[in-house]
Amino acid sequence: MLIFGMQLDKFTDYGLRALIYLRLCGARRASVAEIAAKFHLSEHHLSKVATALAADGFVVSSRGRAGGLSLAKPARDISIGAVVRRLTRNVAVAECFAQNGACAISPACGLRGPLAEAQEAFFKVLDGYNLADVSGQGAALSKLLGVDDPSALDETV
Repeated sequence: MLIFGMQLDKFTDYGLRALIYLRLCGARRASVAEIAAKFHLSEHHLSKVATALAADGFVVSSRGRAGGLSLAKPARDISIGAVVRRLTRNVAVAECFAQNGACAISPACGLRGPLAEAQEAFFKVLDGYNLADVSGQGAALSKLLGVDDPSALDETV
């Protein structure tokens, strides 16, 4: 994750998109293939994201003919900060934060504290939002994504 550029990695970005889409679907399950097609994403990559979302308790995944993904809890109970923390693969803002950081000046560098503080501020802002907040323009999102029933935004979980 590149904190200073405020750019999420693809894995996290895809996870957030999938959650927004599932919110628009309401109680209806959506397949990984359906979500991937709507966002023009790799189905294979989105499948890995869906597995992580299910493992972290954000979605329920069911197999079979009527299977697919659905939200595991109401959108208002899914913190964007929690999602980003769980899905982001590399949260090191600088080399010295990595497990095997090998920066030559780490022992005497004063950047580590301010960088850690900036990273925490980033997550704190995201903690102030939930899935319902970021998908609040449901009718417009439904139209853009071709989701049939924008009234599905009623909390069903």
